Amino acid sequence: MTDLHAEYAPAAPPAQLPRQPLRLSCVVPAYNEQANIEGFLRALAETVRALTPDFEIVVVNDGSRDATHELSLRLAQELPLRYLALSRNFGKEAALSAGIDHARGNAVLLIDADFQHPLEMLAEMHELWQSGYEMVYGVIADRAAESGAKRMGTRLFYRVMNSGSSVKMPPNAGDFRWMDRKVVDALKALPENNRFMKGLYAWVGFKTVALPFVPKDRAAGSSSFNLRRLGSLALLGLTSFTTLPLRIWSMVGAGISLLALAYGLWIAIEALFFGNPLRGWPTLAASIMLFSGVQLLSIGILGEYIGRIYEEVKRRPIYLVAHDEDRSPLREREREPS
Repeated sequence: MTDLHAEYAPAAPPAQLPRQPLRLSCVVPAYNEQANIEGFLRALAETVRALTPDFEIVVVNDGSRDATHELSLRLAQELPLRYLALSRNFGKEAALSAGIDHARGNAVLLIDADFQHPLEMLAEMHELWQSGYEMVYGVIADRAAESGAKRMGTRLFYRVMNSGSSVKMPPNAGDFRWMDRKVVDALKALPENNRFMKGLYAWVGFKTVALPFVPKDRAAGSSSFNLRRLGSLALLGLTSFTTLPLRIWSMVGAGISLLALAYGLWIAIEALFFGNPLRGWPTLAASIMLFSGVQLLSIGILGEYIGRIYEEVKRRPIYLVAHDEDRSPLREREREPS
Protein backbone atom coordinates (compact mmCIF):
# COMPACT_ATOMS: atom_id res chain seq x y z
CA MET A 1 0.00 0.00 0.00
CA THR A 2 1.38 3.40 -1.00
CA ASP A 3 0.97 6.47 1.20
CA LEU A 4 -1.01 8.47 -1.36
CA HIS A 5 -2.78 11.69 -0.51
CA ALA A 6 -1.92 11.69 3.19
CA GLU A 7 -3.50 15.14 3.44
CA TYR A 8 -6.84 13.67 2.46
CA ALA A 9 -6.52 10.22 4.02
CA PRO A 10 -5.00 10.49 7.52
CA ALA A 11 -3.72 7.33 9.15
CA ALA A 12 -6.24 5.56 11.34
CA PRO A 13 -5.43 4.07 14.73
CA PRO A 14 -6.02 0.35 15.24
CA ALA A 15 -9.64 -0.56 15.78
CA GLN A 16 -10.64 -0.15 19.42
CA LEU A 17 -13.16 -2.98 19.22
CA PRO A 18 -13.16 -6.04 16.98
CA ARG A 19 -15.41 -5.80 13.97
CA GLN A 20 -18.59 -7.79 13.83
CA PRO A 21 -18.64 -10.58 11.23
CA LEU A 22 -18.69 -9.09 7.76
CA ARG A 23 -22.05 -8.73 6.04
CA LEU A 24 -21.20 -7.08 2.75
CA SER A 25 -23.47 -5.23 0.35
CA CYS A 26 -21.98 -4.78 -3.13
CA VAL A 27 -23.63 -1.87 -4.96
CA VAL A 28 -23.31 -2.18 -8.74
CA PRO A 29 -24.77 0.65 -10.88
CA ALA A 30 -25.48 -0.51 -14.42
CA TYR A 31 -26.37 1.40 -17.56
CA ASN A 32 -26.48 -0.54 -20.83
CA GLU A 33 -24.18 -3.27 -19.49
CA GLN A 34 -25.71 -6.32 -21.14
CA ALA A 35 -22.30 -7.38 -22.50
CA ASN A 36 -20.68 -7.31 -19.05
CA ILE A 37 -23.34 -7.82 -16.40
CA GLU A 38 -23.53 -11.62 -16.25
CA GLY A 39 -19.80 -12.30 -16.29
CA PHE A 40 -19.10 -9.51 -13.84
CA LEU A 41 -21.74 -10.48 -11.28
CA ARG A 42 -20.60 -14.09 -11.29
CA ALA A 43 -16.96 -13.03 -10.86
CA LEU A 44 -17.92 -10.58 -8.10
CA ALA A 45 -19.92 -13.24 -6.24
CA GLU A 46 -17.02 -15.68 -6.43
CA THR A 47 -14.55 -13.08 -5.15
CA VAL A 48 -16.76 -11.91 -2.28
CA ARG A 49 -17.69 -15.46 -1.27
CA ALA A 50 -14.02 -15.98 -0.35
CA LEU A 51 -14.34 -13.10 2.14
CA THR A 52 -17.71 -13.88 3.71
CA PRO A 53 -20.72 -16.13 3.15
CA ASP A 54 -23.04 -13.27 4.19
CA PHE A 55 -23.26 -10.88 1.27
CA GLU A 56 -25.68 -9.40 -1.20
CA ILE A 57 -25.25 -7.77 -4.57
CA VAL A 58 -27.44 -4.71 -5.16
CA VAL A 59 -27.70 -4.06 -8.89
CA VAL A 60 -29.18 -0.68 -9.82
CA ASN A 61 -30.33 -0.52 -13.44
CA ASP A 62 -30.23 3.17 -14.30
CA GLY A 63 -32.72 3.14 -17.16
CA SER A 64 -30.79 0.82 -19.49
CA ARG A 65 -32.12 0.44 -23.03
CA ASP A 66 -30.55 -2.94 -23.72
CA ALA A 67 -31.07 -6.38 -22.16
CA THR A 68 -29.61 -5.45 -18.76
CA HIS A 69 -33.06 -5.75 -17.16
CA GLU A 70 -33.80 -9.25 -18.46
CA LEU A 71 -30.32 -10.56 -17.65
CA SER A 72 -30.44 -9.15 -14.11
CA LEU A 73 -33.85 -10.71 -13.43
CA ARG A 74 -32.54 -14.08 -14.56
CA LEU A 75 -29.39 -13.76 -12.46
CA ALA A 76 -31.52 -12.89 -9.43
CA GLN A 77 -32.74 -16.49 -9.48
CA GLU A 78 -29.18 -17.80 -9.12
CA LEU A 79 -27.16 -15.23 -7.17
CA PRO A 80 -27.69 -13.46 -3.79
CA LEU A 81 -29.05 -10.46 -5.64
CA ARG A 82 -31.31 -7.51 -5.04
CA TYR A 83 -32.22 -5.91 -8.33
CA LEU A 84 -33.51 -2.35 -8.52
CA ALA A 85 -34.71 -0.97 -11.85
CA LEU A 86 -35.10 2.80 -11.86
CA SER A 87 -38.02 4.27 -13.79
CA ARG A 88 -35.66 6.11 -16.17
CA ASN A 89 -32.05 7.18 -16.49
CA PHE A 90 -31.40 9.41 -13.47
CA GLY A 91 -27.58 9.40 -13.76
CA LYS A 92 -24.86 7.53 -11.92
CA GLU A 93 -24.99 9.76 -8.82
CA ALA A 94 -28.67 8.87 -8.33
CA ALA A 95 -28.02 5.19 -9.05
CA LEU A 96 -25.29 5.10 -6.41
CA SER A 97 -27.62 6.82 -3.96
CA ALA A 98 -30.32 4.21 -4.65
CA GLY A 99 -27.87 1.39 -4.01
CA ILE A 100 -26.61 2.97 -0.81
CA ASP A 101 -30.17 3.53 0.41
CA HIS A 102 -31.09 -0.13 -0.09
CA ALA A 103 -27.84 -1.75 1.09
CA ARG A 104 -28.27 -3.83 4.25
CA GLY A 105 -24.72 -4.91 5.13
CA ASN A 106 -22.46 -3.59 7.86
CA ALA A 107 -20.04 -2.73 5.06
CA VAL A 108 -20.84 -1.51 1.54
CA LEU A 109 -18.72 -1.85 -1.59
CA LEU A 110 -19.30 0.47 -4.56
CA ILE A 111 -18.00 -1.02 -7.80
CA ASP A 112 -18.69 -0.62 -11.53
CA ALA A 113 -19.98 -3.45 -13.70
CA ASP A 114 -17.44 -3.06 -16.53
CA PHE A 115 -14.47 -4.88 -14.90
CA GLN A 116 -12.41 -1.65 -14.72
CA HIS A 117 -12.31 -1.83 -10.93
CA PRO A 118 -9.99 -4.73 -10.03
CA LEU A 119 -11.71 -7.45 -8.04
CA GLU A 120 -8.38 -8.62 -6.61
CA MET A 121 -8.26 -5.44 -4.48
CA LEU A 122 -11.29 -6.45 -2.43
CA ALA A 123 -9.26 -8.65 -0.07
CA GLU A 124 -6.96 -5.72 0.78
CA MET A 125 -9.92 -3.41 1.24
CA HIS A 126 -11.43 -5.95 3.63
CA GLU A 127 -8.20 -6.14 5.64
CA LEU A 128 -8.01 -2.37 5.95
CA TRP A 129 -11.62 -2.20 7.09
CA GLN A 130 -10.90 -4.90 9.66
CA SER A 131 -7.90 -2.89 10.92
CA GLY A 132 -10.05 0.13 11.75
CA TYR A 133 -10.46 2.21 8.62
CA GLU A 134 -14.04 3.28 7.93
CA MET A 135 -13.64 4.11 4.25
CA VAL A 136 -11.16 2.64 1.78
CA TYR A 137 -11.18 4.27 -1.64
CA GLY A 138 -9.41 3.58 -4.89
CA VAL A 139 -7.20 6.25 -6.46
CA ILE A 140 -6.31 6.07 -10.14
CA ALA A 141 -2.51 5.88 -10.20
CA ASP A 142 -2.04 6.16 -13.97
CA ARG A 143 -4.21 8.05 -16.45
CA ALA A 144 -1.92 7.46 -19.43
CA ALA A 145 -4.70 5.69 -21.33
CA GLU A 146 -6.93 8.79 -21.19
CA SER A 147 -6.84 11.65 -23.66
CA GLY A 148 -4.72 14.70 -22.93
CA ALA A 149 -7.81 16.91 -22.80
CA LYS A 150 -9.44 14.69 -20.16
CA ARG A 151 -6.28 14.56 -18.04
CA MET A 152 -5.88 18.33 -18.21
CA GLY A 153 -9.54 18.90 -17.39
CA THR A 154 -9.35 16.51 -14.44
CA ARG A 155 -6.30 18.28 -12.98
CA LEU A 156 -7.94 21.67 -13.42
CA PHE A 157 -11.19 20.49 -11.84
CA TYR A 158 -9.57 19.14 -8.67
CA ARG A 159 -7.34 22.20 -8.37
CA VAL A 160 -10.33 24.53 -8.56
CA MET A 161 -12.42 22.40 -6.20
CA ASN A 162 -9.73 22.12 -3.54
CA SER A 163 -8.79 25.80 -3.70
CA GLY A 164 -12.37 27.01 -3.39
CA SER A 165 -13.79 24.64 -0.77
CA SER A 166 -12.97 23.84 2.84
CA VAL A 167 -13.68 20.17 2.04
CA LYS A 168 -10.65 18.73 0.27
CA MET A 169 -11.28 16.00 -2.28
CA PRO A 170 -8.45 13.57 -3.06
CA PRO A 171 -7.48 13.95 -6.73
CA ASN A 172 -8.17 10.96 -8.99
CA ALA A 173 -10.41 9.25 -6.42
CA GLY A 174 -13.60 7.79 -7.81
CA ASP A 175 -16.58 5.73 -6.75
CA PHE A 176 -14.64 2.50 -6.20
CA ARG A 177 -14.68 2.29 -2.41
CA TRP A 178 -15.45 0.19 0.66
CA MET A 179 -17.46 1.92 3.39
CA ASP A 180 -18.40 1.04 6.93
CA ARG A 181 -22.07 1.15 7.91
CA LYS A 182 -21.59 4.39 9.87
CA VAL A 183 -20.32 6.09 6.69
CA VAL A 184 -23.29 4.75 4.74
CA ASP A 185 -25.73 6.02 7.36
CA ALA A 186 -24.07 9.45 7.24
CA LEU A 187 -24.45 9.59 3.46
CA LYS A 188 -28.10 8.54 3.70
CA ALA A 189 -28.75 11.36 6.18
CA LEU A 190 -27.65 14.08 3.73
CA PRO A 191 -30.80 15.72 2.34
CA GLU A 192 -29.66 17.37 -0.89
CA ASN A 193 -31.05 16.28 -4.26
CA ASN A 194 -28.14 17.50 -6.39
CA ARG A 195 -25.73 14.84 -5.22
CA PHE A 196 -22.08 15.05 -6.23
CA MET A 197 -20.95 11.82 -4.63
CA LYS A 198 -17.19 12.45 -4.73
CA GLY A 199 -17.75 15.59 -2.70
CA LEU A 200 -20.13 13.87 -0.28
CA TYR A 201 -17.62 11.09 0.41
CA ALA A 202 -15.08 13.73 1.41
CA TRP A 203 -17.60 15.83 3.35
CA VAL A 204 -18.68 13.08 5.75
CA GLY A 205 -15.07 12.48 6.82
CA PHE A 206 -14.30 9.42 8.99
CA LYS A 207 -11.05 7.47 9.00
CA THR A 208 -10.07 6.89 5.40
CA VAL A 209 -7.20 5.42 3.41
CA ALA A 210 -6.34 5.51 -0.29
CA LEU A 211 -5.41 2.50 -2.42
CA PRO A 212 -3.77 3.18 -5.79
CA PHE A 213 -4.90 1.16 -8.79
CA VAL A 214 -4.71 1.25 -12.56
CA PRO A 215 -8.13 0.88 -14.21
CA LYS A 216 -8.44 -2.10 -16.49
CA ASP A 217 -9.86 -1.92 -19.97
CA ARG A 218 -13.61 -2.41 -20.26
CA ALA A 219 -14.38 -6.05 -20.92
CA ALA A 220 -16.95 -5.04 -23.54
CA GLY A 221 -18.90 -2.04 -24.73
CA SER A 222 -17.98 1.60 -24.37
CA SER A 223 -18.28 4.11 -21.57
CA SER A 224 -21.35 6.35 -21.50
CA PHE A 225 -19.31 9.17 -19.97
CA ASN A 226 -18.40 11.41 -22.88
CA LEU A 227 -16.89 14.89 -22.53
CA ARG A 228 -20.33 16.50 -22.38
CA ARG A 229 -21.49 14.33 -19.47
CA LEU A 230 -18.17 14.73 -17.69
CA GLY A 231 -18.49 18.50 -18.11
CA SER A 232 -22.00 18.40 -16.63
CA LEU A 233 -20.71 16.36 -13.68
CA ALA A 234 -17.88 18.85 -13.14
CA LEU A 235 -20.36 21.75 -13.21
CA LEU A 236 -22.53 19.93 -10.65
CA GLY A 237 -19.48 19.53 -8.40
CA LEU A 238 -18.49 23.18 -8.70
CA THR A 239 -21.96 24.53 -7.96
CA SER A 240 -22.59 21.99 -5.18
CA PHE A 241 -19.38 22.30 -3.21
CA THR A 242 -17.80 25.67 -3.84
CA THR A 243 -18.77 29.31 -4.41
CA LEU A 244 -15.41 30.01 -6.06
CA PRO A 245 -16.95 30.91 -9.47
CA LEU A 246 -19.09 33.56 -7.79
CA ARG A 247 -16.08 34.95 -5.95
CA ILE A 248 -14.00 34.99 -9.13
CA TRP A 249 -16.59 36.95 -11.02
CA SER A 250 -17.03 39.33 -8.11
CA MET A 251 -13.31 40.06 -8.37
CA VAL A 252 -13.54 40.35 -12.18
CA GLY A 253 -16.42 42.80 -11.80
CA ALA A 254 -14.47 44.83 -9.25
CA GLY A 255 -11.41 44.90 -11.52
CA ILE A 256 -13.41 46.01 -14.55
CA SER A 257 -15.13 48.68 -12.47
CA LEU A 258 -11.75 50.07 -11.39
CA LEU A 259 -10.52 50.07 -14.99
CA ALA A 260 -13.70 51.81 -16.14
CA LEU A 261 -13.29 54.42 -13.39
CA ALA A 262 -9.69 55.03 -14.40
CA TYR A 263 -10.68 55.30 -18.06
CA GLY A 264 -13.47 57.75 -17.23
CA LEU A 265 -11.01 59.86 -15.25
CA TRP A 266 -8.63 59.87 -18.21
CA ILE A 267 -11.43 61.02 -20.57
CA ALA A 268 -12.31 63.89 -18.18
CA ILE A 269 -8.69 65.02 -17.94
CA GLU A 270 -8.26 64.80 -21.72
CA ALA A 271 -11.40 66.89 -22.29
CA LEU A 272 -10.31 69.56 -19.80
CA PHE A 273 -6.76 69.99 -21.04
CA PHE A 274 -6.82 68.92 -24.70
CA GLY A 275 -10.38 69.60 -25.81
CA ASN A 276 -12.96 67.02 -26.81
CA PRO A 277 -12.65 66.09 -30.50
CA LEU A 278 -15.16 63.61 -31.88
CA ARG A 279 -13.31 60.33 -31.74
CA GLY A 280 -13.23 57.07 -29.78
CA TRP A 281 -16.16 55.26 -31.37
CA PRO A 282 -14.20 51.97 -31.84
CA THR A 283 -13.15 52.09 -28.18
CA LEU A 284 -16.72 52.76 -27.11
CA ALA A 285 -18.13 49.88 -29.19
CA ALA A 286 -15.49 47.45 -27.96
CA SER A 287 -16.10 48.49 -24.35
CA ILE A 288 -19.86 47.99 -24.66
CA MET A 289 -19.41 44.52 -26.14
CA LEU A 290 -16.85 43.56 -23.48
CA PHE A 291 -18.98 44.71 -20.57
CA SER A 292 -22.14 43.15 -22.05
CA GLY A 293 -20.35 39.80 -22.42
CA VAL A 294 -19.01 39.95 -18.87
CA GLN A 295 -22.46 40.77 -17.52
CA LEU A 296 -24.13 37.92 -19.42
CA LEU A 297 -21.45 35.45 -18.29
CA SER A 298 -21.84 36.60 -14.69
CA ILE A 299 -25.62 36.24 -14.90
CA GLY A 300 -25.15 32.75 -16.35
CA ILE A 301 -22.92 31.66 -13.45
CA LEU A 302 -25.38 33.12 -10.96
CA GLY A 303 -28.18 31.35 -12.81
CA GLU A 304 -26.46 27.98 -12.33
CA TYR A 305 -26.54 28.45 -8.56
CA ILE A 306 -30.13 29.69 -8.63
CA GLY A 307 -31.07 26.68 -10.74
CA ARG A 308 -29.59 24.34 -8.12
CA ILE A 309 -31.63 26.13 -5.44
CA TYR A 310 -34.75 25.77 -7.59
CA GLU A 311 -34.18 22.02 -7.93
CA GLU A 312 -33.60 21.63 -4.20
CA VAL A 313 -36.67 23.51 -3.00
CA LYS A 314 -38.98 21.32 -5.13
CA ARG A 315 -37.89 18.37 -2.95
CA ARG A 316 -38.47 15.79 -5.66
CA PRO A 317 -37.02 12.34 -4.94
CA ILE A 318 -33.53 11.64 -6.21
CA TYR A 319 -34.74 8.55 -8.07
CA LEU A 320 -37.84 6.40 -8.57
CA VAL A 321 -37.76 2.60 -8.40
CA ALA A 322 -39.90 0.89 -11.04
CA HIS A 323 -39.04 -2.71 -10.09
CA ASP A 324 -37.56 -4.26 -6.95
CA GLU A 325 -36.61 -7.93 -7.16
CA ASP A 326 -35.37 -8.80 -3.68
CA ARG A 327 -33.58 -12.15 -3.48
CA SER A 328 -30.99 -10.92 -0.98
CA PRO A 329 -30.09 -13.34 1.84
CA LEU A 330 -29.62 -10.32 4.12
CA ARG A 331 -33.25 -9.25 3.93
CA GLU A 332 -34.20 -11.30 6.99
CA ARG A 333 -31.41 -9.66 9.00
CA GLU A 334 -32.21 -6.09 8.03
CA ARG A 335 -33.39 -5.18 11.51
CA GLU A 336 -30.38 -6.63 13.29
CA PRO A 337 -27.91 -4.10 14.77
CA SER A 338 -24.69 -3.62 12.78
